[in-house]
Amino acid sequence: MELKGIHHVSAMTANAQHNYNFYTNVLGLRLIKKTVNQDDTSMYHLFYGDEKGNPGTELTFFELPMAGRNHDGNNSISSISLRVPNDEALFYWEKRLNEHNVSHETITEAAGRRILRFRDHEGQRLILVSDENHTGVEAGIAWSRGPVPVQYAINGLGPVQLTVPDPELTDEVLTRVMGYRRSGQYASPVAGQPDILVYETGKGGSGSEIHLETRNDLPPERLGRGGVHHVAFRVEDEGEMLRWVEKIKAERIANSGFVDRFYFRSLYFREPNGILFELATDGPGFDTDEEFEHLGESLALPPFLESKRAEIEAKLKPLVTKP
Repeated sequence: MELKGIHHVSAMTANAQHNYNFYTNVLGLRLIKKTVNQDDTSMYHLFYGDEKGNPGTELTFFELPMAGRNHDGNNSISSISLRVPNDEALFYWEKRLNEHNVSHETITEAAGRRILRFRDHEGQRLILVSDENHTGVEAGIAWSRGPVPVQYAINGLGPVQLTVPDPELTDEVLTRVMGYRRSGQYASPVAGQPDILVYETGKGGSGSEIHLETRNDLPPERLGRGGVHHVAFRVEDEGEMLRWVEKIKAERIANSGFVDRFYFRSLYFREPNGILFELATDGPGFDTDEEFEHLGESLALPPFLESKRAEIEAKLKPLVTKP
């Protein structure tokens, strides 16, 4: 069994409408599924991605309207990367972020790639990463009907950074249990801190990487709006997922067991520094219950929630989206 790379990352927002406006109108992503948190149907769960939400391109948000701001810290998923085609695209994005008054840093380099760090309107820590000279896990297919020219558009998820006080514990789970391999390291952008370690799986490259930052000078993160809830890793299919369920049980790691999310099958567990990991299958996919042309246009509910549609819709504030 081998994990194929990053499947999706799920983060927190306090306002679904503002979140939708930013990630579609500014970042040019496609809303590919407007649904609810299956564990708490009173809140939206929004999925953004490439043209059809291919695995490895999905950035998702849970809406908690009363959520306080995220208090950045340790034991956390401390940044999300979004892939763009090349270095030229980063210069386009630098200009675009300025035009939309989005706070950002200067273009720099990490792990041998050019990057551009910025924050969204709720403080979510994001990194645009160039695919110049890319090898490894393939990018997705950018949404061609968005506001960003396709030659510069975001086309997938890049490296996910974890920040922990004890890297050896996380290393053990990543390498021995999950089959990740150490592939490099690079200098921390924070003076005086250890190098950030790079891990990859499957075909390797940006779309598979976990970057592990060690920090002993930070308090634990207090999760809120602008924070990240969990990271999910790609599993080929349901049969392989069932084998992962048995493997995680055999390791005596507390876990959710097999979970059917309808759009994919899942398994959840926490690594020793408390970060929530999910394994998720590549299919069935987001066009299972909606036509490709109309993804994300209406509230989609998996079959096991459909009987509660009226009750669920009554609790949700209408979200204004456009085809």
